[in-house]
Amino acid sequence: MGIIDFILNLAGLLVWLNWRSLRFDPLGQRTPATLIGTLRRAEPRRLRRWHLPAALGGLLLLRAVFYWQIGSGVGWAAGRLYLGVIELSFRSDSFGRILLFSFFSFGLTLGVFYLWLLLFSILDGPEPFHRLVRMQLGPVDRWPRWLKLSLPLVLAAMSWWLVSWVLAWLAIVPPPVSAAHRIEESLIIGLGSYLAWKYAAGALLVMHLLNSYIYFGKHSFWYYVTAEAQTLLRPLRAVPLRAGKADFAPVVGIVLVFLFAELAERGLAAVYARLPL
Repeated sequence: MGIIDFILNLAGLLVWLNWRSLRFDPLGQRTPATLIGTLRRAEPRRLRRWHLPAALGGLLLLRAVFYWQIGSGVGWAAGRLYLGVIELSFRSDSFGRILLFSFFSFGLTLGVFYLWLLLFSILDGPEPFHRLVRMQLGPVDRWPRWLKLSLPLVLAAMSWWLVSWVLAWLAIVPPPVSAAHRIEESLIIGLGSYLAWKYAAGALLVMHLLNSYIYFGKHSFWYYVTAEAQTLLRPLRAVPLRAGKADFAPVVGIVLVFLFAELAERGLAAVYARLPL
């Protein structure tokens, strides 16, 4: 069921991206009357912008019904969401809870995807591929780097602060003992959101490593990967990691990314476990 949920989250993400991309379709904009005769679709446009959000909502609703109906039959007692320092469990025999899981599961997938885009924006790779990042992030892509670096902490902490009220009311998480306790939880969850960057950073470094030793052609995608990976590896430039033609910086970078992420995750989990119950 976890694999099915992952695949459906990807399907929902594609619907979301298509909806976000409609505003960049020049033929989907209002066309001046003088151009109607020269610029026209070959077929009538049937897809309206609200159709895609409606389809996404229908997908999340229908899969909740699916989970609710067959969850107990296949031994799937609860849907689980892992937030780095805490795991949330939603009983599959309760339609309200599994519906909440369906929306939260997609929301988490969407959040991780935009965290990756934010990392790519901070690394600021070359065009034309960076235009794809700008299309999704909009004005945020032009913000100062320090401000973009602070966004995961702020947005994840605020999101948890709001969602925790519902989760505590449903007894999915213990209620905080005080307002300060809720803020502390939110800050830890916010710091944990940076852990999602390890997969995007690791993928960039792995592709950069492969491109260094295997010729994949002169496609602009590989220039983008190389530029982003080199920015990511900039702190290691002062360390002698070359031996002849072999550059070990990407390998060291991959090890450091996942080692630091593992230590940070354990540290945040330990701090969260020590919060008063």
